[in-house]
Amino acid sequence: MTEAELYTVYKGLYVPSAVYSTCGFKHYEEFSFRADDIITVTYPKSGTTWMQEIIPLIQSGGDPAPVETVTNWNRVPWIEADYASALNLEQRPSPRLLATHFHFNMMPPSFFETKPKVVYVMRNPRDVVTSYFHFHRMFSYLVNPDPQSEFLQKFLEGKVIFGSWFDHVKSWLSAQGKARIMYICYEEMIMDLKDSVSRIAQFVDKSLDAETIEKIANHCNFKNVKQNKMSNYSLVPTEFMDQTKSEFLRKGIAGDWKNHFTVAEAEYFDVVYKEKMKDVKYKFIWD
Repeated sequence: MTEAELYTVYKGLYVPSAVYSTCGFKHYEEFSFRADDIITVTYPKSGTTWMQEIIPLIQSGGDPAPVETVTNWNRVPWIEADYASALNLEQRPSPRLLATHFHFNMMPPSFFETKPKVVYVMRNPRDVVTSYFHFHRMFSYLVNPDPQSEFLQKFLEGKVIFGSWFDHVKSWLSAQGKARIMYICYEEMIMDLKDSVSRIAQFVDKSLDAETIEKIANHCNFKNVKQNKMSNYSLVPTEFMDQTKSEFLRKGIAGDWKNHFTVAEAEYFDVVYKEKMKDVKYKFIWD
């Protein structure tokens, strides 16, 4: 099926119609943020599930109950998705843990008024598109990504769900000074998860001792998160997500793109990347 059949266009972006609708958008646009909300913001396949594990554990002081008894999409819900309106988020105690894949300029009015805390996770876009390709293969309500060369071109043009990676990252980098925001890269978390957990805890004003930080980091290594049925999407019916085609939590590494790009694709990607990111001052760990 085509984009026109499977996707809805919201503010210029493709979003899957099976998960997003006018009702959900209305709830999102009218959503009332609190100053102490903690929002995980990502372009898809950039570490969202990982952060949905880490931040609840930071808030619980290392108690694993929140991540072992509640699915990640309920413990840190996407506020733009249809199901969020049924979660009675206004009744949740503070600090609420929330998530979004939307761009900075798409945030609701109350976000700019209350300035909640944002943890913005970025990942090498070469690995993002690689993971995104496999992600699309699983879902019945997403466009078939084959062939990979065509999907790569769509990704570079921003003709995929949630739009351009380049626009997304640049929009949130432009938020510096306009929002309370912490920037962190997926690759930093891979290199030193304990340090990443410590810095995130400091940002969200949660005092944790070294033992608790190590406990959280150990719980949140890729192998453990992958085995957590509340986080690995194994509870989603096969007719919606078929993990025999590709696992939702696949490898959790940096650099897998090298196993999938041809030499020509890698060179072309670099040309597009350099052009689109030429005015960005942020120093990415993969550059």
